[in-house]
Amino acid sequence: MSIHAAQKQLYSLIGKALSGEEVIITLNENSYVQLVPYNDESDVKQLFGCMKGEIDYVEGWDAPLEGDMLQIFYKK
Repeated sequence: MSIHAAQKQLYSLIGKALSGEEVIITLNENSYVQLVPYNDESDVKQLFGCMKGEIDYVEGWDAPLEGDMLQIFYKK
């Protein structure tokens, strides 16, 4: 559907999108926008800290490189 036709039928298009119908709005015969229902993200599990206790690391993993390892890192 063209953007000009969509302007006149927005309320109807919202109803179609809410009922699961695919609604694509075009501009100059190119797909421009897909109208989909809003997904309330309040149900999404919080990601920050979700891997706490799941990752192991070796002590000193962040120590500065020295000698040959430093040269290999900088490809010298």
